[in-house]
This record gives sequence, C-alpha cells and structure tokens, in this order.
Amino acid sequence: MAFIEYLPDDCVPRAHRVLDTDNILRIHHIHSKVACLHYHLFQELMYSPGPLDRRQREMIAVTVSATNQCHY
Repeated sequence: MAFIEYLPDDCVPRAHRVLDTDNILRIHHIHSKVACLHYHLFQELMYSPGPLDRRQREMIAVTVSATNQCHY
C-alpha cells in the first residue's frame, strides 16, 4: 500500500480548508485548492436534491469503489 504524507493542517490556506478531515481529503491538501473543490463537488453530489436518495447515492459509491478495488 502506498503512503503519502499529509500536509499539516496549519499549512493549508484558510480559504481552502474544509470541515471534513478524513484521510482522503487530507491527502488532497497537498494541492489544497483541489481539495476544497473536491469537497464541494462531493457535497453537491451526495446532498443536493435529485432523483436518488442518500442511501442510493452511497450504494453507487460503494459499488464503484468495490469495482475499482479501492480500500476506502
């Protein structure tokens, strides 16, 4: 398994910080602007109104991760 060092929180520009501090987002903070954009995209996809409910969206995410053999 690969290991990528996390950028310390105090090194992330305040404008690019997000509320979620899971490991995937912490890795993205290497390019903090991208981490912020990724987080807002995730929020939009998972929580905005639409034809799928939250459970269905999560099941799609789990299926895609399993298909891609992603450990997260």
